[in-house]
Amino acid sequence: MNTTLRRLSSVVMVMFLALMVSTTYVQYWRADRLNNDGRNVRSIFREFNNARGPIVVAGQPIAESVPVDTPFGFQRVYSGGDPEKAQMYAPVTGFFSLVNGSSAIESAENSFLNGQADALWINRLQDMLTGRKTQGSSVELTIDPAIQQAAWDALDGQRGSIVAVDPKTGAILAMVSKPSFDPNVLAVHSTGQAGQAFQDLVNADGNPMINRAIAALYPPGSTFKLIGAAAAIESGKHQADSQIPAPHRYTLPGTRTELRNFGDEICSRSNQMSIHDAMVMSCNTAFAALAVDLGGDAMRAQAAKFGFDDVFRVPMRSAVSAFPSAGDKFTPDRVALSGIGQGDVTSTPLQMAMVSAAIANHGALMEPHLVQTIRDPELEVVEQTEPNKLRDAISPSTADALKQMMVDTVRSGTGTGAQISGVQVAGKTGTAQTAPGVAPHAWFTAFAPADDPQIAVAVIVENGGNMASEATGGRLAAPMARSVIQAALNR
Repeated sequence: MNTTLRRLSSVVMVMFLALMVSTTYVQYWRADRLNNDGRNVRSIFREFNNARGPIVVAGQPIAESVPVDTPFGFQRVYSGGDPEKAQMYAPVTGFFSLVNGSSAIESAENSFLNGQADALWINRLQDMLTGRKTQGSSVELTIDPAIQQAAWDALDGQRGSIVAVDPKTGAILAMVSKPSFDPNVLAVHSTGQAGQAFQDLVNADGNPMINRAIAALYPPGSTFKLIGAAAAIESGKHQADSQIPAPHRYTLPGTRTELRNFGDEICSRSNQMSIHDAMVMSCNTAFAALAVDLGGDAMRAQAAKFGFDDVFRVPMRSAVSAFPSAGDKFTPDRVALSGIGQGDVTSTPLQMAMVSAAIANHGALMEPHLVQTIRDPELEVVEQTEPNKLRDAISPSTADALKQMMVDTVRSGTGTGAQISGVQVAGKTGTAQTAPGVAPHAWFTAFAPADDPQIAVAVIVENGGNMASEATGGRLAAPMARSVIQAALNR
């Protein structure tokens, strides 16, 4: 009998021990995973039953939670429910949805918006002691509403993106992507409606939920000539007035392929021209030959200093603008194509805005950011973004030389469409080929005023927009940049 009892006691003890271990594992080690599981109804109700913090631009909420008479308690509303304004800010705010999760700022700053960030532990302790419902923090953005509106209006019905940056701080002043979407249709409490709205957007023409400013990669075309010119001057072998080969046509090394200038124009009757003049008229053959002369390693190193091959978190993660890695495939002919922003080079619009911003800022590349301040429910500052220099992309003297090239490009070169009376605008055009028979992308990147830069901007219009194959960066994208710059200078 004693033996039987001992065995039974041992089995009971093992069972209790197993129960304690499993309960501890579930409640402690798996707590975060279970809390964040999309199937956890209690977690969903907790998220929607608390006052989520607003996303704020210039003191006004562009996303907020309003009380509603439903089991969820609060409804997320974007731009007061105005579909047009909600679309204008959607690439920045993203969405917060019952069945579709979240994106953009709603996702990147979720722990502050829902009040669960580690920095808010005192607030949560006070809520627990007082029985008050948890409230989220407000997230204040760097976006300037006048510049954002100007960028939105400038793109009109075109497909593309415009990004504007403060060169001195890295603050993102505008971020527009078209086509866009109304996040209000995803924030509804009907799971059926929200799910259907999401599928409709996924299947819509042009991928409206993609933030082209940071998530889309394009060949940068002739805007990349700024990097080639920078690499040449930084090498110490060249100055802005250095004469470089500029043949009518250039045979890519190791091939029989002839590279031509836009419209098959002749850059120089002497087949030689200065780097400055090659930039102003955007001579393809000159910059292709210059890239081969400098070599792939020098081009790659200079691109990296401007931010290529880096991941930027603004706080959303950007796609990586890429310059080809060294290897068997990066042959001299591919190096030549990289010199004009074609071949294997890809860039986000944000990256090209940063190139102009670094030139405007005497060569210093600042970290781009969208969030300026985070405040708790009592409006006390929890976090404040301070300007952060990533690195010196180029020397101040090289920046001055590039600035003059860009000023002259707008004054008398390919970028005259960006001219503003009484203001020196520094800019560079780009017309990037994509595929045979497909209209090119139209690019423009610039900063102004040249003597005291307040804004740097990049514009891309996909596949020539409404100009189709007739489009160039100078004709289509430069006037858009001008509108955005004017809005910034009129503040």
